[in-house]
Formats: sequence, structure tokens, C-alpha cells
Amino acid sequence: MPSFSRLAALVLLAQSPVSSNAFAPPKPTSLNVAQVTPSSTVLEMGPPKANVALAETYGEGSRKYRRTVYTHAEWVKHRSSDRFFGNIATMVNSGVYKSLAKEVLATTAVATLIVVWNAIAGGYTDLQGAQHAAMLNFLPMLVLPLTPFTLLSPSLGLLLVFRTNSSYGRWDEARKFWGLNINHTRDLNRMATAWYGHDGQYIDPAKRAEDLRNVSLCTWAFVRAMKRHLSPPAEDEEAFQEEIRARLPPAQAEALAAAAHRPNRALYDLSVAIDRLPMHFMRKNEINKNLSIFEDTLGGCERLLSSPVPLFYTRHTARFLSTWLLLLPFALYEPFKGSWNHVAMIPATALTSIFLFGIDELSTQLEEPFTILPMQGFCDKIGMWCDEIVSWRGQGLDKEPQQYY
Repeated sequence: MPSFSRLAALVLLAQSPVSSNAFAPPKPTSLNVAQVTPSSTVLEMGPPKANVALAETYGEGSRKYRRTVYTHAEWVKHRSSDRFFGNIATMVNSGVYKSLAKEVLATTAVATLIVVWNAIAGGYTDLQGAQHAAMLNFLPMLVLPLTPFTLLSPSLGLLLVFRTNSSYGRWDEARKFWGLNINHTRDLNRMATAWYGHDGQYIDPAKRAEDLRNVSLCTWAFVRAMKRHLSPPAEDEEAFQEEIRARLPPAQAEALAAAAHRPNRALYDLSVAIDRLPMHFMRKNEINKNLSIFEDTLGGCERLLSSPVPLFYTRHTARFLSTWLLLLPFALYEPFKGSWNHVAMIPATALTSIFLFGIDELSTQLEEPFTILPMQGFCDKIGMWCDEIVSWRGQGLDKEPQQYY
């Protein structure tokens, strides 16, 4: 049961103009509990594991299964000489291809309609090989020359290449931002651990452990708040609330949960924790440089989240590709005259549609990188590494205790 002060803070936040911000956290009452499965423990992290109501079985629903983190074992499998056979064998189970069912069905239906229409309008061959005349002579044959499609193919290819490259560039940039987070969280905690205290002063081991533990927790809280900031509310809000309340002091957790911009609040808490460390101000300045980098990575990720590839570019590419594939069966009718009643053009059209629509689908999947990046894994590793770093003996503690007296 939330406290009265917590409810009051949420009411004030809901009434504030800041709550209209695109990055503001949702009000807890807006959570659809049916869409989020609570973690089995308060510290279990990651996307919902079961009983999740998703709008799409494939596409949006399968994005959480693409958050891969490779280790040596995965790289060995990735380089396996059997990978080609495995990729072909699992083609029917591909979430990317299954999400294209409507588009591929449309182009295949057009190809089937052309085969049936032209059989009625121009004649057909039965199963015994006998030729039959047209059933309706007044119907025109549905054919187009192949030359326009041949001429347009390089232009379509360039559009798809640029589309894919720009989307991959966004994914790569987001991954590099999180790489900077990983590097500089470790750097921050390493410097805080090694530089804690002043030369010649007695260091209370208990206070040192408490101060550095607070720095580690505040570091984790920032990356976890950033992950929540970039994730869909229905997937991550409840898990975020559980995690921060399980790991942070109650007052700090409530302040973080109620903040309109949670990563900013977490950075503020981290700044305060660093300022409280007993060390020379020049060393604190060096540690605080990492916080400026965190601000940069956060702003860069917000830019990627709020600014897609220009819509007029993606829409023109999609319209070009859709029109090209829907009209392609008209041009493939004559080239496939060697098959029985030109029927081979139907599977050829289906395969062409799968692969070309698949390229556009890959671009769309990569364009918003944060729901396919393993951000939860990054946060877990950062928390673990920071906790380990602050447990090491730093300045002064490598000496014998009696030397402090």
C-alpha cells in the first residue's frame, strides 16, 4: 500500500505540465497489469517471461527475443560450418518472415490471379498436356513488359541499401552509447575506490564501505533509470519499480520513482554521493567528468528515440517497393512460359517478396534500437562489476591498521 506522501507526489506530478513530456514516466495507475507479468523475485530483471498479452505475435512481440549477448560459446556456433543449413531449416520459424505474411500473401495473390485470369483469357494446358482455347475471348491478357522493372531495379536496390545502412547506423550508435556507459561506470567506481580518503588520514573501513556502496548503487540506478527511460512502459515499469525499491534506500527510491525525468534524478543522486566522498576536490573533478559523459550518452539515446529516419524517405521506399512487387507478376508471366500454365511464377513471386520485403523489415526493426538492445543485461553487468570494484582495498587500506594510530 503506497504511503500518503507517495500518492500526493504522484497527484502533483500528474497535474504538472512536465508530465506531458514525451519521456515522462507513466502514472502507476495507467499500467495494464494484464500486459506485465511480475518478476518471480524483486531482483529478477529483464522482460516479462510468460503470460504476456502482446498486440502482435510477431514483429513487436518478438523484439525481446532479439536481445542477444554473445560469449565465446555463441561465437563458436555463429562460425559453425553448419550455419547455412541451420538458417535454411529454421526459415519457416523466422519471426521476421512471419511478420511479412500479409505483404507476401498480397503479392502471391496477385500472381495467382494473373495465372488464372490469363488461362481464362488466353487458353491453358490441362493435366494431360492438351491445349484448350480461351474461355472468354473478350478478356485482355494481363501482362507487362519486363524492361521497366529491369531499369528500376538499381534504383530500388540503392534505396533499400541506404535505408538499411541508416537503420544499422542508428543501432550501432545506440550500442556505442551503452558501451560508453559500461566503460565509464567502471572508470568512475575504480577512481572512487582507489582515491577514497586523504593521505595520512585514518579511514574507517565501515564508513568507507558504506560510502562506496552508495556510489555503486547510484551508478547502477542511473543506468537502470536510463533503461526504463528508453523502454516501453508496459514492459518495464513494474520491474523498474520493484528493482529500485529492493536495492535503494526507501527515500531515494521514492524520489527516483516520482521524478519526471528519472535518469536526471539518478545522475543528481550520483553527484551527491561523489561529493560526499572524503577526497581532494581535484580527484572529485576527475570522477565527475564521467557524469558529463553519461549526460551525453543519455541525450544521444533520447535523440535516436525521438527522431526516426525521415518519414518521407521511409514511406517513399515502402511505396516504391510495394508497387514494384505488386506489379512484378504482370512482367513475370511471359518469362515463365516454360512452366505449366506459367504457374512457376507464383512461388517465384512469393520468394522475391519475402526477401525484398524482408530487407525493408530488417531496416524497420533496426531503426528503433532500444527494444532489441540487451539493455537489461548491460544494467545487470554494470551493477555486478561496480559492486565488485568498490569491494577492493583502496588507498590506505593496504597498510597495517596500527599505522593509522
